[in-house]
Amino acid sequence: MVSTVEKLDDPALVKQAALLLEKENARLHARLQELIAENAKLKGNDAPKQLQLEIVRLQEQMATLRQAMFGASSEKRKASAELPAPRPPRNGHGPRQQTELPVEEHAHELVEADRVCPDCGAVLAEWEGQTEDSEEITVVERHFIVRKHRRKKYRCKHGCAPVTAPGPLKLVEGGRYSVEFAVYVAIAKYLYHLPLERQVKMYLANSLVVDSQTLWDQIEALAKHLEPSYQALRDEVFASPLIHADETYWLMLSKGAGKKWYAWTVASPSAVYHRIFDSRSTATAREVLGDYHGNVVADGYEPYQTVARAGPDGVPRYTLAFCWAHVRRKYVKAEPFAPTCAEAIALIGKLYEVERNLPNPHTLTGAEQESALAHILAVRRERSAPVVEEIKAWAGRQQGLPESTFRKAIKYMLDLWHGLTVFLENPWVPLDNNLVERQIRPLVVGRKNHYGSKSKRGTEVAALFYSMIETAQMRGEDPAVYLQRAVMAAITTPGTSTLPTTTE
Repeated sequence: MVSTVEKLDDPALVKQAALLLEKENARLHARLQELIAENAKLKGNDAPKQLQLEIVRLQEQMATLRQAMFGASSEKRKASAELPAPRPPRNGHGPRQQTELPVEEHAHELVEADRVCPDCGAVLAEWEGQTEDSEEITVVERHFIVRKHRRKKYRCKHGCAPVTAPGPLKLVEGGRYSVEFAVYVAIAKYLYHLPLERQVKMYLANSLVVDSQTLWDQIEALAKHLEPSYQALRDEVFASPLIHADETYWLMLSKGAGKKWYAWTVASPSAVYHRIFDSRSTATAREVLGDYHGNVVADGYEPYQTVARAGPDGVPRYTLAFCWAHVRRKYVKAEPFAPTCAEAIALIGKLYEVERNLPNPHTLTGAEQESALAHILAVRRERSAPVVEEIKAWAGRQQGLPESTFRKAIKYMLDLWHGLTVFLENPWVPLDNNLVERQIRPLVVGRKNHYGSKSKRGTEVAALFYSMIETAQMRGEDPAVYLQRAVMAAITTPGTSTLPTTTE
């Protein structure tokens, strides 16, 4: 039987219903506490502790559910409780400059019949060099064309075999669609997250009749040419002294394949590499990280720790550091139930203040890099280490109900304490794992728009394009320009790998 709430489809009504339910639950909780207290008083005992804990857990669960349904997701906080600083004065209300757009000039003239002075009736003559100018931003309609290539033939006077002029490089031998078109489709799907079926409808509106299978054939052909570049990208990521790792679920739409797969992401400060698997296991983590022996920043997910410990002769495979941003989120979540969390959040904020003024060693080389690493280590030992000790001392003074959100936040931090303090002795390691979380976000957006992949090959193609497009963006190169350049190089010389260019 369907309840009344389940029939609601208006968000405003759903919100109102949830608020009413929450209010009723609060009333029932209060009444339950009264009854427990009365019962305990009659028995000469305090209220049973277990029931008190259960009430607190229920209240926290309700508040957490309400936040998830209707609360803001931002973790930003006001700097202080003081009045907000006055807004800086505005420089005016003029139009935003569009320096990157091409400019077309259109001259507007009076028709012959209007070239008469409205005051005296004399014939008007053009005033050379005098115009009244304005601008408008417009759009030039996208269009597709059929480009016919006529390859001329040549013959010699001695009757030898004729010679034909070379044609354009083709994505597929004898194929009908250009490399430019295939890149256009791939960028629309993996950068702008437009499903192929939606692209089919868009192209039909511009007179191009094509089906989604044909579009898929183009991007799969691109992926085959780009495979060497994708593998070169992996090699570059794992050559870095520092990598970030994270994973998120990915949907598999084909029957019998299992609904939920996982996208694993490994990123260096200048590149990102994605792979998609049907598992989130330790074995998969081992396959993803391979024989890497540098520094890995991750969240508290156990497989990263297991793989790190599984090195030969008991020597860890890599140095594993944990993420202070994850710790901070736990305290932000618990703060409504434990206001003392504000102290921990403020102390973590001090760690970030120290980091803001430190150099980035990944952008330097040679003696400059060595100097930067030494400076980072010295500053962290002097300024960050005391703050870290203060955070640990604060945690030791706290008391909270078992299984409460507050106690779970403290336990999460202390269980990962060794990895959270790695940055104090390792200048390569940052405070958090936010870099890879930014790089995994496009997969999440794509998952919401085109719902995942229809086959294992689909996961491989998606991982390739997300990796190459995001790395190009990290380095400042237009992803479409990069894909075009890499594909043309691979078609000209099969097996060629091309990495994005870093622009200043």
